[in-house]
Amino acid sequence: MRLEDYWGIGPKTRDLLAEQLGVERALAAIESADTRALVDAGLSQGRATRILRRAQGGEAMDVLATRDTREVYKEILDLAGEYALTEDAASRIRILTPLGSREEMAERIDRILEARDSWTALDDEMRTAVEEAFEENAAGGELAAVRTALALSEAGVSAGVFEPIADLDDETLEDAAAALAGLRNGGDSIGEGADDRLDSLRGALADIEDMAATPERVAEEVQSGARGPDDFRETLVRHVTSETEVDVTRVREAMPGEATDAGDFVAETLRSLAGDLRTAVDEREVEVADRLEGTVETAREEIDAAVTAVDDVALYVSLARFAEAYDLQRPEFVDRETVAVENARNLSLVAGGVPVQPVTYGIGDHDLDVATADAPPRDHRVAVLTGANSGGKTTLLETLCQVQLLAQMGLPVPADSAEVGVVDAVVFHRRHASFNAGVLESTLRSVVPPLTDEGRTLMLVDEFEAITEPGSAADLLHGLVRLSVDRGALGVFVTHLADDLEPLPPEARVDGIFAEGLTPDLDLEVDYQPRFETVGRSTPEFIVSRLVANAGDRSERAGFETLAEAVGEEAVQRTLSDARWTA
Repeated sequence: MRLEDYWGIGPKTRDLLAEQLGVERALAAIESADTRALVDAGLSQGRATRILRRAQGGEAMDVLATRDTREVYKEILDLAGEYALTEDAASRIRILTPLGSREEMAERIDRILEARDSWTALDDEMRTAVEEAFEENAAGGELAAVRTALALSEAGVSAGVFEPIADLDDETLEDAAAALAGLRNGGDSIGEGADDRLDSLRGALADIEDMAATPERVAEEVQSGARGPDDFRETLVRHVTSETEVDVTRVREAMPGEATDAGDFVAETLRSLAGDLRTAVDEREVEVADRLEGTVETAREEIDAAVTAVDDVALYVSLARFAEAYDLQRPEFVDRETVAVENARNLSLVAGGVPVQPVTYGIGDHDLDVATADAPPRDHRVAVLTGANSGGKTTLLETLCQVQLLAQMGLPVPADSAEVGVVDAVVFHRRHASFNAGVLESTLRSVVPPLTDEGRTLMLVDEFEAITEPGSAADLLHGLVRLSVDRGALGVFVTHLADDLEPLPPEARVDGIFAEGLTPDLDLEVDYQPRFETVGRSTPEFIVSRLVANAGDRSERAGFETLAEAVGEEAVQRTLSDARWTA
């Protein structure tokens, strides 16, 4: 396969990767999802991530059918990435994609939940030890992986997700760690501490080079204590051996037979000695490199096993920490076309620390066994969701999108239970307030083609009326509902125009979210759990009541009281009274 055969790699990127990595290494980096290698070669983190997502996800990435769907996908990965044990694990999380089969999805979920069981079974001390094992060896590469494996083994983790660590041979890995530490820069140089003799030679060479930089000073020191030529030679030998680790024989062998004066004699001796030591260092480096490379080759199978085990532990423990933090549960994959959730929670709200009312909802042919609320109807493929402003309708669409994407990425979902049928496209469209004709055209171009393509589609469309005038919006929305039904799609459409959509097809229903009153602080109080087959009302008397209560002056209050008469003064006064009495 050629580099340019991969999505996102044009001529410039191909040439860059070929120059920096070589074609074979670049291909291997893409196939193994090695983000670090691509970034080190000069690609930005974002570009490397996008290339690897397509390379790993292939056609399954087509599930992300709209910009808003892709935004939800990215938000999920960002949230999960916050729990990564290492930057390499974070990179692997960033390139997780929807998977191509239910078997792959179920297998990944199994591994994550097994990892969560392993993680939650550890006490605080053991968790800290695991985290430190990764933090202290975060540089990446084989040496870091081997050291992490040894640290995890020393910590005593061995069950579940950590079992591959327990299967490694610690003694072999200790020898391999020492050898890898000695072979710096991929074997181009030998690190300090790899060989005592080599360290000694390097130290001696450094000392001699320092002396050789100022031979006149050395000559003066030696001459001051010498009583003749022969004594000068011996004094120089004693001076050099006392200031360095060079042995007497090596110093004497470096001395010239003749010299014009004492300065030349010292300079020539030190130059010759430095050259001799450089040769000795080079020869010793070759010997040590051969020995260390032999150790690494002997331990190659165990090193590769350690790298794989550590990478997998890092990824799955990271995802386990994410699943634990958000109380994610296993979805049930079904052959039927449905998405149904019990006590679902929006990840973004939970992440923001916002109090979340769990919601039970579903469309399609589900068998959701609901213990805490009325089960959603089972015979509607499409729902029209109505109700109060700020009532959580958009949040519910986003939550359903999160659940569908998480499940198809092979991740557990934020719900007590869920039934999910695999779809080929998730069409999520957030409310974009604009009457610009271009916005309407681009929106229709993004939401209609997935319905007309072959395959299963989940439509999640928010307030379509916000992008065109209400009359046309009602007609277009009715057409989208009808098209969704006709094409066998699942869909939830949020709108304030439910009355204008009648009659709906029998496969569609209307659900409603209701405002229930004002809090003691005169904030709108909403029951976010939709009521099935009921049109939701925003109950404007609640809004007007708040405006009357918060009016800044007498004339402003009089204006809002006029509106109160229009919506029903008695209801407004009762609402205000209830809120104040509760306060």
